Parts: sequence; structure tokens; C-alpha cells
Amino acid sequence: MKLLGIHHLTAITADAPGNRRFYVETLGLRLVKKSVNQDDTSAYHLFYADGVATPGTDITFFDWPTGPERRGTHSISRTGFRVAGRATLDYWQDRLKAAGRSVGPVHETDGRLGFEFEDPEGQRLALIDDGGAGDAHPWEKSTVPAEHQLRGLGPITLSVPDIRPTEHVLKGVMEMEEVRSYGLKGGGSAEKVHVFKMAEGGPETELHVAVQSNLQPARQGAGGVHHVAFRTPNETEYSAWAERLNRMGLRNSGKVDRFYFQSLYFREPNGILFEIATDGPGFHADEPMEHLGERLALPPFLEPKRAEIEAKLKPL
Repeated sequence: MKLLGIHHLTAITADAPGNRRFYVETLGLRLVKKSVNQDDTSAYHLFYADGVATPGTDITFFDWPTGPERRGTHSISRTGFRVAGRATLDYWQDRLKAAGRSVGPVHETDGRLGFEFEDPEGQRLALIDDGGAGDAHPWEKSTVPAEHQLRGLGPITLSVPDIRPTEHVLKGVMEMEEVRSYGLKGGGSAEKVHVFKMAEGGPETELHVAVQSNLQPARQGAGGVHHVAFRTPNETEYSAWAERLNRMGLRNSGKVDRFYFQSLYFREPNGILFEIATDGPGFHADEPMEHLGERLALPPFLEPKRAEIEAKLKPL
């Protein structure tokens, strides 16, 4: 029983229309599901992914009226997106600068080329050259040429003040393997970054954990991350994970049916929210693939409240 890699990452925006413009028009991702937070239907839940909504390619956002994140440790500190080749990194440098974004220089970290940048609300992102390995599913209507489109998530970086309790859960409960560690050029504020791997593959299978004992705890807000989810292939293994968390005494949500996937939520000891999610049924469960994200999609249990929910949402 092994996790397959990153499933999705959910972040926070206080500007849903601006968020949509940036992730669709600037980053060229596809809005594959326009829904609501199932626990707070006053908020949009927007899902952006590749052309066919592949698990492991989607960054999602809750739209909450909140102030900016206070950066710090006990948090998810940067979201990586994979791209193929140095020419694509150069393309994105030019594209993001033309869009008015400040971008860092292309440099090598942990043996891979990439660079850092932020979205308009300060969401910390990075583009990482994965060498073009594995499958890619470009979106034919993207504003970005197919060869330069974002290929999916990975790696995701956490910040913790003490690696030991987090390591215990990653290795002892989630069966990840620590494969290496590295320092940051120029020092940065990380004492060391530990790389944990879930499965065979590249950055899409990696969780990077930066030890930053000198930072204050983060406070969640716009431009911050809510949680990261990890892939499990089917409901059989999902049920096995639910049993394992309980057997090992790790407090968790129990099974949660999100309609598009099944979820389990729990916090690792440094307070960061994790989710284990199934690959299916997928975002085409209630919409044809060619029309994903074009209308407000609600899971069946919320459908009777559609008129009430739509009346409270801002136009995108």
C-alpha cells in the first residue's frame, strides 16, 4: 500500500475573479471545476488542472474574505509546478515578466533547474524542469503553447521548526522514504531541506520539508495554502488507509465523500493539514469532459440548494 504522489493542493484566495484570470489566462491552466466549498457554500472552490483534469495536476482555491497570510513555519511554503526543458523555463520568465510578475532567476536546486515567483496575492510558486518525463495532457484552448504548458504539481515544500515529529508520520505512518537532503544556495532561512518520496517518478512524487526553527508560526490567509492531498488509486486502498490511521492512533476526519473523490483528513504533528484522496471518480462524474468548469457544479447533496447558493456567489 503506497501513495502514488501529489493529488492536489488547496490554497486560499480573497479575489476569485482575479484568481481565475491569473491561473487560466496567465498560467494557461484549465478551470476544470467551478464548485463551492462543501463545508462553507458561501465560498467558491475553484479547481485548475491540465487538459483532462488528471489527478496530480490540480491546484484548487477556497475563496474566503480574509487578509493576507502571515508567513512562517508550521505551513506549506511553496508549490512547485513541473515543466519540460530550459527553453520552457525561459519562455515562462518572459511571459511572467510581461504579465507584471516579479520572478527569480533560473537556478539549480536539488539537481533540477527552476525558478520562484508569486501570484498576485503572494501565493509562493515555482516552476521546476522535470525533463519532460512521464505523460502530459495539454489543454487545446490554453493561452500557452502545448510544449510550454504546466505538466502538473511537484514538489510541494513544507516548513517545520523540528523535522522529527513530521518525519515520524511521513515514514512511520505514510510509508514515505527519505531519499536525500540539501541546503539552499545563499543560505536562505532553511537549515536543511529533507526530500521524502512516495513512489517511483520525479518531483510529482516528492514532499520537501524545510527545517526553519527561527521563524514564527504562519497564520493562514489569502496567498497561503490550506492543505495538500496525496494520491491513492482506489477505494480499496483508501479504506486501508482509513484503517491504518485509526490503528496507529492518528486523529482524522474519517471517510469523507467529496463526490469527485473520497477523502481522509488529518494533521501531522507540526499542524499541517494533510489529505489522502482517491484518483476517482474524477471531475467528469457530473460534466462531460469537453465542458468541464463552464457552469457551477454541485455535488448531489447540495443540488437542492442551487438557487440559494448561486444567489450568494460573486460572478467570475
